[in-house]
Amino acid sequence: MASLKEVKERITSVNSTQQITKAMKMVSAAKMRRAQDRVTGMRPYADKLASILENVTAALGNDFSSPFVEAHDEVNSVLVIVVTSDRGLAGAFNANIIKEGSRLLNEEFAAQHKAGRVEILGVGSKGTDFFKKRGVQTNSDYVNFFHEVTFEEARKAAEYAMDGYVSGKFDKVVVVYNEFKNVATQIVRTKQFLPFALETAESTDENDGNEADYIFEPEKEKILSELIPKTLKVNFYTHLLDSNAAEHGARMTAMDKATENAGELLKELKLDYNRSRQAAITNEILEIVGGANALAEG
Repeated sequence: MASLKEVKERITSVNSTQQITKAMKMVSAAKMRRAQDRVTGMRPYADKLASILENVTAALGNDFSSPFVEAHDEVNSVLVIVVTSDRGLAGAFNANIIKEGSRLLNEEFAAQHKAGRVEILGVGSKGTDFFKKRGVQTNSDYVNFFHEVTFEEARKAAEYAMDGYVSGKFDKVVVVYNEFKNVATQIVRTKQFLPFALETAESTDENDGNEADYIFEPEKEKILSELIPKTLKVNFYTHLLDSNAAEHGARMTAMDKATENAGELLKELKLDYNRSRQAAITNEILEIVGGANALAEG
């Protein structure tokens, strides 16, 4: 059995840890609410932008082209954008993303990975550090990204992928991130970023007999040349906002569980302390009684 001093020191240490985890939970809760508001505010804009693009492309049919839409003949090189956090203590938040990124390298893009034709764009230091230590070609320009998620920073990362695709450096770009569902649930998503998959709206002739008629100003080529890149950047920004909210939700849940575990451990330590103290008192009483008996016999 541990001494009273050792148990008391452990109780003090666990108490301090519990205070820290409790404070981190409160901070994450506040940050998560702000991040959640940004996600819910951004999604309608992203959905509307996608709807506009869908309607315009449906009206044009196949009478348009874009370097972001056209698929390359062969997929020889791949860019995998891995969105993790810059800090830990968030449960399985980063581990799940790293696991999915590793699966892509070892299964879906195994041939390209073996040939050294896969690059990891790590948004967040955790994923960047993991793949860099394992010798994977890694772009680390976007670590420490989540201090403040802004569209400007998201635009830079998206443009790196877009420029690489247009120039032929990459034949395919995928994004791996956590989608925020609620405080306790984050869903790992793997989405193709490039080539951009256009969803063509079904003709409304069968439903109401009306045919959409658009007047383009400026010309349709210029509209699409601006609308498609804008949609790509907004989609990427939305993914980052999702990941940011999911990170704070995961950290809040992890710190809540750590606080509970610390409370359970404190109960056990206090019970051990009381037992040790009771044993020490009993030994002292026995020594006193034994000494008194010896004196009486003498």
